Amino acid sequence: MEEGGIVEEASSARTVRWVDGSEVDSESPPWSIEEEALVLGPELQATLRRRLVKKARSVDSLDVEAMDIADAHKRREKDISIWSTVAMAFQTLGVVYGDMGTSPLYVFSDVFSKVPIKSEVDVLGALSLVMYTIALIPFAKYIFIVLKANDNGEGGTFALYSLICRYAKVSLLPNQQRADEDISSFRLKLPTPELERALYIKELLEKNSFSKRLLLLLVLMGTSMIIGDGILTPSMSVMSAVSGLQGRISGFDTDAVVIFSIVILVVLFSIQRFGTGKVGFLFAPILALWFFSLGSIGIYNILKYDISVLRAFNPAYIYFFFKRNSTKAWSALGGCVLCITGAEAMFADLGHFSVKSIQIAFTSTVFPCLLLAYMGQAAYLMKHPFSVEGIFYDSVPDILFWPVFVIATLAAMIASQAMISATFSCIKQSMALGCFPRIKIIHTSRKFMGQIYIPVINWFLMIMCIIVVATFRNTTDIANAYGIAEVLVMMVSTSLVTLVMLLIWQTNLFIALCFPAVFGTVEFIYLCAVLSKIMEGGWLPLAFATCFLCVMYTWNYGSVLKYQSEIREKISMDFMVELGSTLGSVRVPGIGLVYNELVQGIPSIFGQFLLTLPAIHSTIVFVCIKYVPVPVVPQEERFLFRRVCQKDYHMFRCVARYGYKDIRKEDHHNFEQLLVESLEKFLRREAQELALETSPIDIEHDHESVRSQDSAAPSGVDELQIPLLSDTGIRRNRATSEAGVSLLPSSSITSDEDPSLEYELSALREAMDSGFTYLLAHGDVRARKESWFWKKLVINYFYAFLRRNCRAGAANLSVPHMNIIQVGMTYMV
Repeated sequence: MEEGGIVEEASSARTVRWVDGSEVDSESPPWSIEEEALVLGPELQATLRRRLVKKARSVDSLDVEAMDIADAHKRREKDISIWSTVAMAFQTLGVVYGDMGTSPLYVFSDVFSKVPIKSEVDVLGALSLVMYTIALIPFAKYIFIVLKANDNGEGGTFALYSLICRYAKVSLLPNQQRADEDISSFRLKLPTPELERALYIKELLEKNSFSKRLLLLLVLMGTSMIIGDGILTPSMSVMSAVSGLQGRISGFDTDAVVIFSIVILVVLFSIQRFGTGKVGFLFAPILALWFFSLGSIGIYNILKYDISVLRAFNPAYIYFFFKRNSTKAWSALGGCVLCITGAEAMFADLGHFSVKSIQIAFTSTVFPCLLLAYMGQAAYLMKHPFSVEGIFYDSVPDILFWPVFVIATLAAMIASQAMISATFSCIKQSMALGCFPRIKIIHTSRKFMGQIYIPVINWFLMIMCIIVVATFRNTTDIANAYGIAEVLVMMVSTSLVTLVMLLIWQTNLFIALCFPAVFGTVEFIYLCAVLSKIMEGGWLPLAFATCFLCVMYTWNYGSVLKYQSEIREKISMDFMVELGSTLGSVRVPGIGLVYNELVQGIPSIFGQFLLTLPAIHSTIVFVCIKYVPVPVVPQEERFLFRRVCQKDYHMFRCVARYGYKDIRKEDHHNFEQLLVESLEKFLRREAQELALETSPIDIEHDHESVRSQDSAAPSGVDELQIPLLSDTGIRRNRATSEAGVSLLPSSSITSDEDPSLEYELSALREAMDSGFTYLLAHGDVRARKESWFWKKLVINYFYAFLRRNCRAGAANLSVPHMNIIQVGMTYMV
């Protein structure tokens, strides 16, 4: 016996007698709040609206409710003025471009640590390589192509994955519903039937399980690399900024750099709990000042030392550079790729801004300032070729050293902040799509849905950053590791965007193949170059990515097997008919909320409650919290309500749908109140539909009759679109079960007409007054005895370890323990 609940271990074998995996529950169509607004008066609409927008104290995204920030999904639908776009472009400097903006701190020092400067060709070749890398990847690829592949304004690898999942059913979790396609943010322009290529690719993805798993692995790998960036970016940026004190302050050696960097990292991660909004309100002005400093110092060095560096615009110097240095030039590519670190943030952080704002900021400020900064450093190296180790600070005029040092340190912290926030977002998206164990997420802003804080991940990143700085002790080895993570993320984006172009955009085949041929080839060359540094620190991001990839794929694998097991073991409708409306027990006043993952059918865990409890609640609601592959589900489209079994059973299903960017933050009181109000509206709508029928048809007791009526629905119509009368009607007198008597009104009251709507509503209110009880499963997942060894190892040990150490059951609900009842289940997968 546990506090506030009953936990009874039972194997799946105990529930076999209820199982008929081919059965489906007879349910009525969905009912939404928006539709009921046509029926309700203005006063009730106003009351509902006030409750929907009511602010909640809780900020934990795993509180079970069905609310969202009001009108958050409509924010970008409004027309944005030119000045608003310019203001937003200014704000992107502090969030999107911090990582790329701090790359002049370490790019040339890393490049020329591999290639010694022996002539001006070396300097001009490296400069030309950097310039055209920035022009090709961030400018040509991301600004003009990748940013257009957004998912209703959201970017990142998971946004691309959700975009693909909406068109082709490639998700491994079989909980898709036809009604999901009616969500406003779900709709997208589909290829025309004449486009056989897109339809062929769609069919190939949907029917080939290997393709689905390969696509998922690709997305998870890209996400793992972004998390690795969240570890390497703070280490690299902060250490590069602090290293400028070497040579300026006597006695400030490598140990001092390491200690000072660790102190800054501890401070940086300690203030994350205050939220991005409070921490970063000065980010944009500081980064604007930083870019202005880069451009100004670059122009000063070009004019003072050697204006001939403008010759680097001739790409022939890249050829001369490789011809002169051969293998050393190949090794230097690993340092050159650092000039585009953070380019992926342009796409990953798209949800906070707009495509135009990011394009304006890059083309008007970031791109020219970075070019001037690199050309200025190259001009300085033309005259001082032995200053490669501290090229950035050496090229700064002495009078400006300390102001630039302060700005550089702040810019490095801001660059770190951007990747830390991106890591938090990736983790949240992974959890929403069932690819990461449930952990605590704190929303730090009531206005901006993307501002979150994950304590466990925050402290993990801090510890890893400290270990990296203390172990490597210099930026050169960290740079070797840094490049691998960045290039792999870019290659994943290239692959997914190519699939979007072929599958959704209806792009000409030649143009679509040119995209990976050009950008994929360049990124593959860079990848080969940085992979040559595996033994010099390059193993670090691969180790991080492998660990996170194993965690995410194992969680997804186990979750899919568990869901499939629940589908196989769900209770058949024949068994429910045999039990009768009393469910073979005593029906006592109250509302029981049975939480489960099934979007259709009666979960087997409900049978365990019937066996375990001496009585069951008069009203049963099966609640399913479901994530759909869209960024945001509009609040008025959140719920799907359907009736389970006949009316006198008083059982309903509530599917609460969320996007991967949605926030769940209402306490249980608000959720319960909204649920009952929505259920009342569903009942009224149902009664209205029944009133329109001139001759109601009796429905026989057996399940075959119910299924035959369902099959009479128009072809092509999903179960969510079947008319309300398909599973409701007049039920004849039925003797009460020997186990108890139903306390709610049933259709046996009269044999001529349906029960009164007001009578049913009053019974629902009576049940509400008696209180809510949360019926949860305390599940254990085990591999079958005949399973192969690796499956047993993964499920019984690794996946079981993750389930034991993640948030589950009562931890996900902000309800008192006395309102929770848990029953044990063992799922054999």
